[in-house]
Formats: sequence, structure tokens, C-alpha cells
Amino acid sequence: MMIQDKTVDILLVEDDANDAALTLRALKQRNIGERVFHVIDGDEALEFIFATNLYGEWEPANTPRLILLDLRLRKVSGLSVLRELKAHERTKVIPVVVLTSSREEIQSIESYKLGVNSYVVKPADSKKFAQVIGDIGYYWLTINQRPYP
Repeated sequence: MMIQDKTVDILLVEDDANDAALTLRALKQRNIGERVFHVIDGDEALEFIFATNLYGEWEPANTPRLILLDLRLRKVSGLSVLRELKAHERTKVIPVVVLTSSREEIQSIESYKLGVNSYVVKPADSKKFAQVIGDIGYYWLTINQRPYP
């Protein structure tokens, strides 16, 4: 999805095409999906966030207001992306919600140690999945008070 003015509300980092489509549809149904950008692996997520390589012409200041991050990604894992985000002053304040099918306690604990804002296990039922995604988007973009403009 191409964003004309390069302003992004949500960065979706998801390698599963079905989960990505469900997520984008759920956000759009709640009128939250206008400025969502989807990347398919951890490497591309880091390039986007830090405005390098493919996204070198983007301004690094145009950071997303929310990142929805899958943990099981190709190239660079979701935990590695999270670690990199939370290590930089400019990006550590971006809310990150892990969306994963993993119920492994060790991944949840590690995510929170790295500074994740929320850890959500993807519901298997598509209607529940859509409801959860809509609620997450609504909360983080509408209700939550951001630490920066």
C-alpha cells in the first residue's frame, strides 16, 4: 500500500498474507485503515522505520503512530525488530503491539523486557481476530495519549 504524503498511522509488520489481509480489512471497517503501511519482514520494517535502502527518500521523522508486529518473520525476527526500535531515542516511544500466534511464555516475557507496549495472541476465529484488531487500532490511535505530537 502506497501512502501519498508518506505519513503513516500504523506500520503493519506481517509476513502471512491472510493475516495481513484480515488486519487491513478490520482496520478499514473501523475507519482506522486510511494510513496503514504493510511490510512483509523484519528487515523491511527496519528499513522503513529508519528510512534506509528502499525507503531512503522518506524522512525518518515520519515515524508511524503505532507498530503492529508479528514475531515470526523472515530475515529479521520480530524480537530483533523490537530490540532495535527500543534501542534508539527517536523510535523507543513508538507504541508497539506484538500480534502473534505464539503462546510461548518465553516470547511474551522477552517482548516485555524489550519494551513492547502490548502482547496479543491472534484469535483463530476471523471475527474475533477482526474485533481485536479494530479495538487495538481504536485504542492506540484514538484513546491513548501519545508522548509526542
